[in-house]
Amino acid sequence: MTTDHTVMGVDVGGRRKGFDVALLDDRDMAALIRGQDREAVVELVSIHQPALVAVDSPRSCAPEGHSTRECERELNTSICGIRWTPDTKRVDAAAYFPVIEVFPTASWTRWHGPRGPLTRAAWTRDGLARLRLTGVPERTNQDQRDAIAAAMTAQQHTRGLTQEIGEIVVPAGRW
Repeated sequence: MTTDHTVMGVDVGGRRKGFDVALLDDRDMAALIRGQDREAVVELVSIHQPALVAVDSPRSCAPEGHSTRECERELNTSICGIRWTPDTKRVDAAAYFPVIEVFPTASWTRWHGPRGPLTRAAWTRDGLARLRLTGVPERTNQDQRDAIAAAMTAQQHTRGLTQEIGEIVVPAGRW
């Protein structure tokens, strides 16, 4: 059963890896699902009707003739490094349902500070433990942790606790 507090985070993967999906109801992990294809994610949205879906993927391409978006450059200089999004000549992009764009590394950084000497895996495992969510499996992989970060960012966004850097939504501060 979903509530007005139910949000979904999606870590986008390729055809072989699939998408990882985290469904979060307040601070309870309602579901953590690996290896879904696009149609299965859309079906999950249809079934659960989350208040918001946060996707670890660009919502739009860079302007024609550019290799980055302004929001990516700002995020890169103000919070953490990011991969650039090419222009539409290099990408076929389409929206399938209302979403916000998130960048989980920026969320983890805002919640727990810069990674420092830790591996990304150790840093996000520690960050996940600090979130004190219930229902999280004992073992998670990086994609699952990023899907959870996307869902948490969506939840914070529904509560007005985020900052928008262009199209990219990041937590406003520590959790």
